[in-house]
Amino acid sequence: MFDALSDKLQTIFKNLSRKGRLGEKDVDGALREVKLALLEADVNFRVVKSFIAGVRERAVGADVLKSLTPAQQVIKIVSQELTELLGQPGKLTLTGPTPHVIMLVGLQGSGKTTTAAKLALRFSKEGQRPLLVAADVYRPAAIAQLKVLGSELGIPVHEEGDQAEPPRICTRAIAAARKRAYNPVILDTAGRLHVDDAMMTELAEVKRRTSPVEVLLVADAMTGQDAVRVAQEFHDRVGLTGLVLTKIDGDARGGAALSMRSVTGVPIKFLGSGEKLDGLEAFHPDRMASRILGMGDLLSLIDRAEEAFDEEQALRMEKRLRTASFDLEDFLQQLHEVQKLGPMDQVLQMIPGFSGAGRSLPQGATDKQLKMTEAIISSMTPAERRNPRILNASRKRRIARGSGTSTQDLNRLLGQFRQMQKMMRRINSDGGRGLLSMLG
Repeated sequence: MFDALSDKLQTIFKNLSRKGRLGEKDVDGALREVKLALLEADVNFRVVKSFIAGVRERAVGADVLKSLTPAQQVIKIVSQELTELLGQPGKLTLTGPTPHVIMLVGLQGSGKTTTAAKLALRFSKEGQRPLLVAADVYRPAAIAQLKVLGSELGIPVHEEGDQAEPPRICTRAIAAARKRAYNPVILDTAGRLHVDDAMMTELAEVKRRTSPVEVLLVADAMTGQDAVRVAQEFHDRVGLTGLVLTKIDGDARGGAALSMRSVTGVPIKFLGSGEKLDGLEAFHPDRMASRILGMGDLLSLIDRAEEAFDEEQALRMEKRLRTASFDLEDFLQQLHEVQKLGPMDQVLQMIPGFSGAGRSLPQGATDKQLKMTEAIISSMTPAERRNPRILNASRKRRIARGSGTSTQDLNRLLGQFRQMQKMMRRINSDGGRGLLSMLG
């Protein structure tokens, strides 16, 4: 979502870093370019004006301009101001009597139903017993969609067809949840193609009857400036407690994310990407600012890894690496684990120093490479995976045919694998000192 903005900001700061000492004119010139980059990214002009003023006030101080690394100081200030602009981390408030009600609101097509299922999955993984409520009786197939998603996740869905009134559906759902000890209750309310009085009146009534602890606006990040107006109207009429930005993996310019929080004063709580039901991550302003400035986001990558990897399996693999007994069978297993992290170009962008590399590759290039590697190893027999030295010319031709690749591709993979084995032996030979000498 922030690729275009990130590229421009990185270019601006790279040019700034080439200058030894900075004067006010240098800072003003750079901030002018930052201002244009933010406006082009669809950030609300009032938000841009306030942001630039805040950065300039701190950046032209004597402590910064006379610093040994003034450009880095300016970048640090921009990062801090960007984090402040994005607000505090928004955590769900699940306090008070149960069941806790979470009400999702938003326009049609913003991804409310999918977000409801993603939230339910998140709660289910935490050991809770969520209940999904199909309160969108207007959109064709909305109820059926939620039932399918609930069935896929093994999470119950309360529905009463498309003839019942949404406020009554929600009230009865909460009573049923209380009786069967479900918690939390997630209300998938109706949306419209645009904001109208009838919708807002109905949502206000649902809120009055259910007393939700959270009212989350599900907003499409690709809506642009219009998303800010929509967020403000929902906040004025219904009273929001948080925002969920969906489709952040799309090609939106990202301005909505920076503007909505600032204009409404409501925190962003989650970011949604893709249609997969595990594609929902908690929003961390400092991590997002780091991503925008091209500094990576290792903490989010670690969070993903902790969710995706099996701990016992990881410990077994670590032991094999330490004893240098890691073979192609293990390598294939690790490929499957790595693919759980998501598209590899996204993963690369989370690693400091690799963010540009992830974007410069053709879309899906790294995933294509992984699939080709997987196909080659899968075409080997177990004996060949455990001992690649037995691969002669005829075996290699058979593997290449079976995987739809060439013997050159196979030889390249084997060469890389041998290098990795050599590196692991070298690291383990002297307790890690070998790694330091290689880095040297």
